[in-house]
Amino acid sequence: MNFIRQGKRATKLPIWKADEASLRRTSDLVAVEEPLEIRLGYWDGSRYCEHAVAVTMRTPGDDVELSVGFLFAEGVITGFSDVEQVRHDARCRVVTVRLSPDVPVDLTRLARNSLTTSSCGVCAKTSLEAINLAPDIAPLPVREACLDPKVIQGLPDRLLAEQETFGQTGGLHAAGLANMEGLLLESREDIGRHNAVDKLVGARVMLDCLPAGNGILVVSGRASFELVQKAVMARIPVLVAVGAPSSLAIALADRYWMTLVGFTRHARFNVYSHIRRLRSPHVLQHEVA
Repeated sequence: MNFIRQGKRATKLPIWKADEASLRRTSDLVAVEEPLEIRLGYWDGSRYCEHAVAVTMRTPGDDVELSVGFLFAEGVITGFSDVEQVRHDARCRVVTVRLSPDVPVDLTRLARNSLTTSSCGVCAKTSLEAINLAPDIAPLPVREACLDPKVIQGLPDRLLAEQETFGQTGGLHAAGLANMEGLLLESREDIGRHNAVDKLVGARVMLDCLPAGNGILVVSGRASFELVQKAVMARIPVLVAVGAPSSLAIALADRYWMTLVGFTRHARFNVYSHIRRLRSPHVLQHEVA
């Protein structure tokens, strides 16, 4: 299958630039944000059906990976072998993922409103029940003391070095997958945090490289519930965020035995759940802020 990987990620627009002495007309590179409709094709008995499952505001490029990653994170597919065909209409900004005839479809797992914003995906859910993971999703296996804290400290800079469009515009988030030694295996950019993760996970699904049991998901922004959910579905045991986690993200990470790290900046970080994966001779207990 040959798909369009790249789109126009940045565009030059006229702006006014102000400083202490002047206000002048110039131009600036701005990150592109456009809608993408994700459609699901499936078989209902002998009848073929198509259903629009989401419209997400995203940065163009890697649209097929985004769509596959989205459906994987939602539990609609368990691997790329469930997919019979993918159609990418770049002009109309539509990706249709057609499932194999023997793949069962539960449309209640896709109980979303019609629009997913670039800032958040989980806020488009229609009810709290819709954000629960499937009951057969087991906690992540834990390998004690398998991760050097120095690896965590170096991940944000490694990810930043791969953020080409962010360097041009300052307007995109990024997600990367690293191994336990800190080698960045793959990265993706998007104006939405959750889209960047879907693109990354979709790429691994299409390469049949999941589950990622020895991987680290590193994200450029904060750690939301949905990012933890997507990492759990991809069986990634460690999530490292440059920004803050939410209370719901921490609760989900704790429930599924994920090591959740936040505020990873300037060689410092906070561990919010399952610290036992970290290798460290100096663990001080009961420090009170």
